[in-house]
Amino acid sequence: MSVICIVDDDPDVRELVEYKLVQNGHEVLSATNGQDALLLVPDAKPALLLLDVMMPGLSGFDVLSQLRANPATRALPIIMLTAKAQDADAERGFALGANDYMLKPFSPRELLNRINAQLMLVG
Repeated sequence: MSVICIVDDDPDVRELVEYKLVQNGHEVLSATNGQDALLLVPDAKPALLLLDVMMPGLSGFDVLSQLRANPATRALPIIMLTAKAQDADAERGFALGANDYMLKPFSPRELLNRINAQLMLVG
């Protein structure tokens, strides 16, 4: 199926999401922080990125902003997967170019549905 990259500093979240994605036929790449994500994503060219907001160093908002500024990653579908539940946080994510914004804790089934919806949009 598709290569999906997850960027989250929480190993439990990474493991759960990776398990569900692999179970559904996807290949998974992961990074534990924003800096590693910015190094990984342009070369790996994933079909979709799942991005946490609150991470050490660069926040998910910082990563999102930099990926959208880079012509090579500008069109990459990005789903923010975060505990930042304030309306202002979601608004900021969408304003920076997120394709979707999903709150933790999350339903793995709903996450898969949102991933599949984004992958269908890009073809």
